[in-house]
Amino acid sequence: MVDNGLVARRRALAPGAIDRRSLPILAPGEIAMPFTINPMSEAVQRDTFWAPHAHATHELLWNRRGASTATIGARTWTITPVIGLWVPAGVLHAGRAPAGTWYRTAHFDLRATAALPPEPVAVEVTALLGLLLDRLAEPELTERSRDLTEMLVFDLLKPSAQALLVHLPRRPLLAPILAAHQGDPADARTLADWARELGVSSRTVTRAFRVETGLGFADWQAAFRAQQAALLLGGGLAVDEVAELVGYRSASAFGVAFRRVTGMSPGRFRGGSSRPELEMSAAR
Repeated sequence: MVDNGLVARRRALAPGAIDRRSLPILAPGEIAMPFTINPMSEAVQRDTFWAPHAHATHELLWNRRGASTATIGARTWTITPVIGLWVPAGVLHAGRAPAGTWYRTAHFDLRATAALPPEPVAVEVTALLGLLLDRLAEPELTERSRDLTEMLVFDLLKPSAQALLVHLPRRPLLAPILAAHQGDPADARTLADWARELGVSSRTVTRAFRVETGLGFADWQAAFRAQQAALLLGGGLAVDEVAELVGYRSASAFGVAFRRVTGMSPGRFRGGSSRPELEMSAAR
């Protein structure tokens, strides 16, 4: 018998035609940049995937509209208009952006001395920081104005306490669980169900998850679902619809789980998935 609910979920989550892009793998400092901070932006019209690549510069990723992801090794970060990602020069990373995402990126020359760790880290993108980075894209900016603006950007760059980060398990034992959730985040099988299917104890599955991800199965599942929900909310879907797509029986239950992982309600996240003041500024 066909599970119509599962079919509907898979249709909603399945990507359309994917724009697959390749970029080079560069060593830190391999290419000289014209300025200390070099911003750019693009609104993607199709689901877009960037194959693993590395930049000669430090990179700050964030979005003006929608939510996207960046994967480094076994870790996947969610990127939004308020939570960006700092990727140091030379770090191999891949990216995904759903159709309609308006992404922003700024490449920082190695001369940059940001007060950030030497490894990838989530960054708080305030409205002021976004406007300053937009200003650096103005072609007629004077050298003095650019220097002052860059100083303010460096002053505002700081790690965010609200990183939506999911570690993807790589052990063969956990591969069926990961594949099932990637195919359908609403997969309802419990820890006991998976242990029975895999022919091991629940304790063995839990131990493997903790070693691989730092979380038990239930907490990992909640984080994975929250990340998928963030992409759907960023795409404009209603909270009730997203709750069902990622496996919750009610919007209230989804709201509690989403807030526990992200620190904000789905409604607030959905409202913050675009910044009208930045779009108005860009349109001028």
